[in-house]
Amino acid sequence: MVGSSHEALHRIFQKDPALLTRALQRVLHVPFPEPRQIAALNVDLTEIEPVERRVDTLLRAETDEGTYLFVIESQGKVDDRKRGSWPYYLSYLYEKYRCEPVLIVVTQNSATAKWASRPIRLGFRDWHSLTVRPLVLGPDNVPVVADEQAAVRDVPVAVLSAMTHGRGRQAPAILESLATALQTIDDETAAVFAQFVDSCLADPQAKQMWRDLMTATQYFWRHPLAEQVREEGREEGRAEAKAEMILHMLQWRGIEVPDTVRDRVNACTDLNQLEVWAQCAMHAKDATELFAAD
Repeated sequence: MVGSSHEALHRIFQKDPALLTRALQRVLHVPFPEPRQIAALNVDLTEIEPVERRVDTLLRAETDEGTYLFVIESQGKVDDRKRGSWPYYLSYLYEKYRCEPVLIVVTQNSATAKWASRPIRLGFRDWHSLTVRPLVLGPDNVPVVADEQAAVRDVPVAVLSAMTHGRGRQAPAILESLATALQTIDDETAAVFAQFVDSCLADPQAKQMWRDLMTATQYFWRHPLAEQVREEGREEGRAEAKAEMILHMLQWRGIEVPDTVRDRVNACTDLNQLEVWAQCAMHAKDATELFAAD
């Protein structure tokens, strides 16, 4: 189970390696050739036992133009030690595998993205013995996917969007679009993607909204993330919890909730009925639309 944004930001490429190629081509506009195959490799770069070095995610891509290694690093903040470790990773991997390594940094922070994108030049002023140019995916270049149709067309990109941008005023539209899109793919993959997003949402309100959206879908309650939610006591009194979720969802979407609607939702103990209202709450433009199908 992914327990942090650091893990989720690089492991999404393990779950869907093809997303990395699309990010290179469409987000970073790098003319990377289409891979015939992408395989995950051992991330342990340790040579001598006292010096242990590990990359976050390591993938090998076979293309018509050659074999490449994707070194994917999840970076939460500026860390000048990477000036030494990143060149080491690339040099070591080239020596070990004899194919071209490509460094990709993924971050949720604009300042960190700006720092990470700077070339690392080793040598003296007029002669660089080694230059490392990281490719960076972050909030300034990952597209904001806040439209249901766009999310359905490319679910992994929508997941990356939510992991990168899921905060502030745009969070409801991003998370709602993704929640709908996840229902169009297989349950197992959807559950893993849901966990990645949950791990990356730092805004407590956005995280709660995401968990409420996931509570309204059946696969969520079959996934390990649900165990964490249960431990927090949310399964006790499921009718009350679902009623609260419906009202919160309307409020987060900026929809005014009259007392009559609030009272009717809170008084309901029929989980099936609450499930219908929860689905309606994701798209309703007015609170009274919850009861349109009754």
